Amino acid sequence: MPEREYAYTILLDPDPKSGTYTVTVPALPGIVTQGVTIEEAIAMAKDAIRLHVEAMIAHGEPVPEERSRPQLITVPVPIRSAA
Repeated sequence: MPEREYAYTILLDPDPKSGTYTVTVPALPGIVTQGVTIEEAIAMAKDAIRLHVEAMIAHGEPVPEERSRPQLITVPVPIRSAA
C-alpha cells in the first residue's frame, strides 16, 4: 500500500503544576496525549495521529484534511473589579 503523509496542527498546552505538555489536534477531535518535554509531546502526538488515521482508513472512514490552520491569538479583556 502506498504511503501518504498528512499534516495537522497540534496544540501544546503546558501544565505548570506537573511540568508536562498536553497535546490536542483540532482537526481530529478526541486525540489527547501528553509528554514531559515538548519533544516528547510532539512524538506522542505523531504516534496518536498515525494510529487514529490508520484506524479511520481501516474502517473506511474519510480522513479529515486540514485546509486552513487554526489561529491562536491573545486578546486583552478589561474587567471591572467589584469594589
